[in-house]
Amino acid sequence: MALTTQQLIDYLKDTLNLDDGIDAETELFSSGILDSVAMMNVIGFVEETARIEVHPADVTLDNFDTPSRIVQLVENQS
Repeated sequence: MALTTQQLIDYLKDTLNLDDGIDAETELFSSGILDSVAMMNVIGFVEETARIEVHPADVTLDNFDTPSRIVQLVENQS
């Protein structure tokens, strides 16, 4: 199953209670919006929704700082 940017944004808003200012290019971690605990929740959501395994080496700001980068990582692994 594919992961869409909108699914991820909805998860961030609904489950992690982020405000409505989140879009595909919002910097989630480098801006301090999310912390390492939230990162683990996001990784779990991505793995479950996209049915992929996120390898520790892939957990970088290049891959996880914005919703669009996270979806790009998923697309590259599919």
